[in-house]
Amino acid sequence: MVILNKPAGLPVHAGPAGGPSVEDWFPLLSRRKDGPWLAHRLDTDTSGCLAIALRKQPLLALQQAFATKTAQKTYWAVVQTGPQAETGRIDLPLEKQSSKKGWRMMASPSGAAAATRWKVLGRSKDLCWLELTLETGRTHQARVHCAAMNWPIVGDPLYGTPHPDGLHLLARSLILPFSPPITAIAPPRSGMKAALQACGWAPDRETKL
Repeated sequence: MVILNKPAGLPVHAGPAGGPSVEDWFPLLSRRKDGPWLAHRLDTDTSGCLAIALRKQPLLALQQAFATKTAQKTYWAVVQTGPQAETGRIDLPLEKQSSKKGWRMMASPSGAAAATRWKVLGRSKDLCWLELTLETGRTHQARVHCAAMNWPIVGDPLYGTPHPDGLHLLARSLILPFSPPITAIAPPRSGMKAALQACGWAPDRETKL
């Protein structure tokens, strides 16, 4: 398998409109006819850890790990205002709603169960740096849950306000329960660094990981 640091703005697979995607580079990862495969997905505007299986056996192992929640994924988000407490849990069902303008995910009692644990890692006057752990893997879950709590993620064009430096959401780490365990940590992309530093993040910490 390969765990890569997906750049923000690059879809994992080509959509109806076409254009570049992570899958365009699959031939460089393997010359076999079967594979590679995406083991999970990230939003186009989210950067960070993305696991790709090069063979069928690791694909099945990865799918099992994600299905049983033994794979541990954490995200970093910089949000507006932020929670007053230091830790907490958001439990809001989500469902997809479509309109003439397109589709989006919404909190709804009739939606699929969705839960996100959060922890404050730092603060500034009007921003908050959160670590998010998604107990479920719903589309746009982190973005919708934060927005529903009235602390939208900075740069979210769909559930918040666009920002010149894009969506401030990073798939920070991925821990896979194999023998030995596999751990990957993605550094913040350049567009997030100013907001993270305002909240207390220090760039020199990255060089020590």
